Amino acid sequence: MEHLNQTVFLWLNAPEHSNAFVVTLATFFAEWFIWIIPALIGIGWLRGNEGIRKTMLVAWASGLTGLLINQLIGFVWTHPRPFMIGLGHTLIPHAADSSFPSDHLTLWWAVALSFLLQPRVQRSGVVLAALGVPIAWARIYLGVHFPIDMVGAITVAAFSAWLTLYGAGWYLGSVYRLATGIHHRVFGRLIARGWVRE
Repeated sequence: MEHLNQTVFLWLNAPEHSNAFVVTLATFFAEWFIWIIPALIGIGWLRGNEGIRKTMLVAWASGLTGLLINQLIGFVWTHPRPFMIGLGHTLIPHAADSSFPSDHLTLWWAVALSFLLQPRVQRSGVVLAALGVPIAWARIYLGVHFPIDMVGAITVAAFSAWLTLYGAGWYLGSVYRLATGIHHRVFGRLIARGWVRE
């Protein structure tokens, strides 16, 4: 399995003399594209009704649960990144920590799959899930992840999305009340002016 993992990595990893445009594009997907997730959830919360806001909270819980699971996996089993074993070419800096699963992809796909499981935002879930593919490619191309890390990410993300949606009855009501209280305190003046939904 590890031999196949490394073989596919070398096939997808950047060549020695990489095209500057491709590297720039990959860097954008690998490092900056992830900020769409908090922006999307933030906008959904600020502009959405109660149903949309609860959907955003479940998606956020899915992402956080996925990242927590990743930390536990990394604590139990450390899998080196490609540059830690001198494999391929690494084009962006990264800490020498466990590579499995990819945190970037876990967060992205946990939110995407959470959306896919909720009728109000299924179309957005389809788009987000598809956009996870270039992120996965970019992280491998730039030399900071193996293909197996992406398989691990989608597995953890799927479990997190399922767990946080079907376990929402345990936490969503209290978290929604807490978040709404904070929202009113922080955005009270903007709510009064009609710039932000109450």
